[in-house]
This record gives sequence, structure tokens and C-alpha cells, in this order.
Amino acid sequence: MSHSSRQQGRAEQLSLFDTTPDGSEPAGSTSGKDSCVKPAAHSDDLRQLAATLPPRLYLGTSSWSFPGWTGLVFAPREPNRRGRGAHTTAGQGGVVEESTQRLARAGLPAYAAHPLLRTVSLDRSFYAPLTTEAYAAYAEQVPADFRFVVKAPQAVTDAVLRRSGTGEPARANPHFLDATTAITTFITPAVTGLGIKAGPLVFQFPPLGQQLLADRPRLIARIAAFLTALPRGPCYAVEVRDASLVCEAFGQAIQEVGGVPCLAVHARMPPVAAQADMFRLTQPDCSLPLVARWNLHAGHTYQQAKQTYAPFDRLVEEDLPTRHALATLATLAASRSREVFITINNKAEGSAPCSVEALAREICSPDRQPGITPAAGTQVAELNSSELSPSQSSRPA
Repeated sequence: MSHSSRQQGRAEQLSLFDTTPDGSEPAGSTSGKDSCVKPAAHSDDLRQLAATLPPRLYLGTSSWSFPGWTGLVFAPREPNRRGRGAHTTAGQGGVVEESTQRLARAGLPAYAAHPLLRTVSLDRSFYAPLTTEAYAAYAEQVPADFRFVVKAPQAVTDAVLRRSGTGEPARANPHFLDATTAITTFITPAVTGLGIKAGPLVFQFPPLGQQLLADRPRLIARIAAFLTALPRGPCYAVEVRDASLVCEAFGQAIQEVGGVPCLAVHARMPPVAAQADMFRLTQPDCSLPLVARWNLHAGHTYQQAKQTYAPFDRLVEEDLPTRHALATLATLAASRSREVFITINNKAEGSAPCSVEALAREICSPDRQPGITPAAGTQVAELNSSELSPSQSSRPA
């Protein structure tokens, strides 16, 4: 919650000025003592796997500040340098983990040293605006071939302002689909600060409610008009959480104004192959980047998955159909020299770095051939006809 909101005790606020769920700090707050988060030791096998991947394929995770990734992404912290917030795992020979806050401030260079992690989703920008200087500080910490997938503030993608704590709708959001707000608080700082390391800018629309969805053509036209008003150059990816928007009309409208439909693997949405098929992203004449966000395992809410999968140090529930579909889509796009960006959340299978490795091995499987598994269009139609209630939590994953 913003300082002014705490002072006034207001029950509602614009989510653009919220803090992140874990309270992590932005880049730019790194001090000398925070500069020694070390990368985990990576095997030659892992490095060889990375070298085998297509050069325009970018795999990564949603954020990086997870102590459970110690040994996977981050090296254990030296016991005599534990510092505030460090944690020792249970059992004999337990390792000292970095704290969430310290990883948020100083863990990005170690993350970017992982052979397979060539992108990351900056989710923080969904909750609070970042300055040009903060984006530049992130960019300085990664190699030249690293790319950031950046989430736009929910202040321009959520149709309502939500009550603090509950997330329940409070009133209409006057900044919804406001191109000026998007440009000044998001696009200009992100593109200027990240420079060539800026990847897709993702506008993730939460469930938009029955009132807006009742006139789907008008809603699609409004989103297209919003994209038209944005400056040309960046890759604008549009992600929705309403299955009824997974239709040819939506995909065509987004692409006609220079946008890219973002494939969302989420319990609310049709299977990812069906989305790609509906948006015509597998057609021979498609030259768009493939942007996919593997967010949440089917059958779980965000909170259920978090409780089940923490501390995110291993795969708990593998989603083999989604992994196979994403590998097939990535192989097809890469074979046509298209850029591919796939970011994975811990809530997808239990551990995002482990999911990245498993996906990379699937992509590099010697038995895999460029192509696409036929999508069952009936899956989209069935989900559209029984779409989840808009009152379901819209917390992003």
C-alpha cells in the first residue's frame, strides 16, 4: 500500500502504486554488501543443453527472489556471512539460503549466470511504477543477450480499482486503457532504461467482468485502439484471463495493430495449443514472436499452488501436456526464425528453474520435429460456454 494510503487509512487504492506481494525491493537499492550473491555451480551437461537451444529462444522465470532456488540458481551463502534474513535449511548439512529481500536486490546477476535463463519476467512493474533509473540498474546486471519480459501496470489493464487486502472491486478505474498513463508510467521508462535488453512488454488483462464481456466486439475494439495509440517499436504482448476472448476476432484485431497475443497457461484458460491455433500463431505465414507465460497448474488457485509447492525447490506436479505443447510451439517458431519468449512461474509445476530445464530438454529431444500438435478447437468452445465466474480471484500468476 502506498504511503499516502496508509496515512489516510483508505480502503481502496490504485494498484499501480501497490508494493509487490513479497515486499521485495527494486533494483537500484543494491549496496556493496549486497553484491556477493553467487550463482550455483552448473554442470557441463547443463551448459551443453543451453548451447543446443535455438539462438532466438529465451527461457526464464517469473521473478527470481526465491530462497528455495538455492543450489539450483543461487549458491548457498557462506555461514559466517549469513546476515539479516538468511535461513538455514532443516536437517544435517543444511545450507544457508539467501533471504527473499536480498535476492530481490542483488540476485539478478547470479540468476542471469544460469546457462538456461536468458530472460525473466519483471512482475514488480505490475504493482508499482519503476523509474528509468531502476530499469537501467536491472539492465546493467545482465549480459548483452539477456532480455526482460516486462509486465505493464494493472492500473491500465484492470477495469476496476480494488480494495486493499481483499482484491474485491471498489469502483471503476479511470485509467483503464489509458494510453497516456501507459506511455508515461511504463513504456517510456522501460524502453529507455532497458534499451536493447527490453523484450516483450506484456499487458495482462485480469478477468474483465460480465459487463465488458457482454459486448465483446466493442471490448476488442477498445483494446485495439489502446494499442494503436502506443508508440511503435516495442513488442506489445496482450494476455487475457477470459476464455471468451480466445477467438479469431481478438487475435486478428491485436495483430492488425502490431500487437502479439500472449499465450497464458492458466487454470482459467484453454490449453495452450488451442490458444495458439485460435490466434493462428502456427500458420506458415506467421512471423510474430511467440510469447507464452506458463503461470498456474490447472485445478489450482494461486494460493493453493503456492502452499502446495513451496519452497519451490523441485517439481511437485509435472504438467506433461503443457510442457509438450510449449516445446512443440517453440520448436516450430524457432524453425521459422521467430523469437520465442517463455517464462514460467513456480506455480506451474513446483519450481520454475526445474520447469525451464525440463522444457529445454523436451525442446532438444532428438525425436522432436518442427510441427504442431493439432489443437482441439472444441476445448476452446467448451471453456467459453462454461467460463469461470469473473468474481474468481484475479490475482496475477
